[in-house]
Amino acid sequence: MSEIDYPTLLLALFAGAIRVGTPFLFVSLGECLTEKGGRVNLGLEGILVAGAMTGYAVSFLSGSAWLGVLAAGLAGLLLGTLHGLVCSLPRVNDIAFGIALMLLGTGLAFFLGKPFIQPQAPMLPAIDFGAWTANAQLHSALQINALFLIGVLLAALLQWGLSGTRWGLALRLVGDHAETARALGYSINATRIAATACGGFLAGVGGAYLSLYYPGSWNEGLSSGQGLMAVALVIFARWQPMRCLGAALLFGAAGALGPALQAVGITSGYYLFNAAPYALTLLIMVLTCRPDRTLDSAPGELSLTR
Repeated sequence: MSEIDYPTLLLALFAGAIRVGTPFLFVSLGECLTEKGGRVNLGLEGILVAGAMTGYAVSFLSGSAWLGVLAAGLAGLLLGTLHGLVCSLPRVNDIAFGIALMLLGTGLAFFLGKPFIQPQAPMLPAIDFGAWTANAQLHSALQINALFLIGVLLAALLQWGLSGTRWGLALRLVGDHAETARALGYSINATRIAATACGGFLAGVGGAYLSLYYPGSWNEGLSSGQGLMAVALVIFARWQPMRCLGAALLFGAAGALGPALQAVGITSGYYLFNAAPYALTLLIMVLTCRPDRTLDSAPGELSLTR
């Protein structure tokens, strides 16, 4: 067996963490915002797939990938608003309706997206940060999509907004203690609907990244459970947007492990390494959700804490 080229492996993992982690970043930020208001949205998988299909279809029909991104976000906004409205009704369970929303979103996407499986839509361009180097591998690793940079900026903005603004305080109060928020005059339902809708918008944008950049096509197996894994990612990040960024990159690196090892000549166990994100999700849930460990950072009104 030849010696492992560690610099090449690290470069491949770096590039893969950004490339694979970007949809995790948007979906986890959306779920973080939703859960800060005291609501869980397990329908993110359906929103992600619906956003991917909508973004690809609009990009193909309009000739503009960025219009596709906007349309994907609006599709996510619509489904997120639906989740927020229905879950505001008496005796409606967040978890149960989230599963129904996941089935609705994926079902609509598969049905409406069949005509767009074969056509090639315009793709999102990458920003070339590696023009200064003659190293082909480094140059390739520094081809970064603008949506990742937008996601990093958004994570920082949400971190500041949740801790240093009035709307952030109101959202956290609604998520931590609804009765206190109601006594202070805040509308619980309106706040949660708005947070869930915005979370859906971000998840839809994450879906557009999948179909318009990486892997850059529309098909029915596009998501691979990333929307569901994002819920575990938010728990791992302790409901902090900047930690969601780090967790998304960690999950992205896990997802890129198989291709990175293949790039340095290690092909045995390829499919086993591709299971790394799912194994990481299971490990995180075991470590963070044990009965003897309280989720002391979780919003108090979340279903998983009550």
